[in-house]
Amino acid sequence: MAEVPVLDVSGLASPDPLARRAVAAALGAACRGRGFFLVTGHGIPEALRAGLFTAARAVFALPAEKKAALSIRRSPHNRGWVALAEERLAAGQAPDVKEAFNIGLDFAPDHPEVMAGAPFRGVNLWPDLLGFRTATLAWFNAAWDLGRLLHRGFALDLGLAETFFEDKLDTPLATLRLLRYPGGGDPALPGAGEHTDYGNVTVLATDGVAGLEVKRRGGGWEDVPQIPGTLVCNIGDCLMRWSNGVYASTPHRVRMPARERFSAAFFLDPNPDAVVAALPGTGIPRWPATTGAAYLKERLDATYAHRG
Repeated sequence: MAEVPVLDVSGLASPDPLARRAVAAALGAACRGRGFFLVTGHGIPEALRAGLFTAARAVFALPAEKKAALSIRRSPHNRGWVALAEERLAAGQAPDVKEAFNIGLDFAPDHPEVMAGAPFRGVNLWPDLLGFRTATLAWFNAAWDLGRLLHRGFALDLGLAETFFEDKLDTPLATLRLLRYPGGGDPALPGAGEHTDYGNVTVLATDGVAGLEVKRRGGGWEDVPQIPGTLVCNIGDCLMRWSNGVYASTPHRVRMPARERFSAAFFLDPNPDAVVAALPGTGIPRWPATTGAAYLKERLDATYAHRG
């Protein structure tokens, strides 16, 4: 199978419907095949990426006791710091040699959904770091905009109204996950074990250090290219399920890097009450209908021991 394609997605914002459909067709081919693609023409300024990685390095450099005070164990809403070896993405394998910091939609403590204790509708756990909140939320919002734009292409490719997904992604269960891989350890241990992503689409920024690998459909692994200015995108299991298997999520992993590696993954899951059921025209449903919140809970409960 061909290597991970590089797609210019700027045409999705064109007033010309033919230009939008041309990009949608290229997206559809990537989603049916590789499940991964690199995007250019995304419109996100490099200054936002630089600010994001400055923030990531700062939070992971905090003393252990300050990070522990922001632990994901203190939040039932998938927010906060994940310690080294706290997560195991590949069942039956060693824990992942990485740490993470999760940020969601920035709800105020008196937001009605927060007050009601709605799943995944808690407040973010913010470190006391100058500029951290501003930098991470700027990236969160830019990646969210890109994710919604990509969904307009998905909708066109799948024969739906171009705005089909818009009202299902306007208050999403989205997570920005900052990641740090210490590197230099036992190469037999996983940086992140083999897995597929849970949501609809992932938008990944990296610091240029290699490590991300995609599983070929016929077996074996290949590196995802490191191309300056691009973002790595891939289909998650929720969109595969929604498209009734027309789109394919692809197993991937992060091998133990030779040196410290940072990345930032924006996971775009749908609104909590969005009904995820086989789309029209995709044949007999392969999976039962679910909702955004129910599906995310199912997947997270299988990943974190403290949620069991």
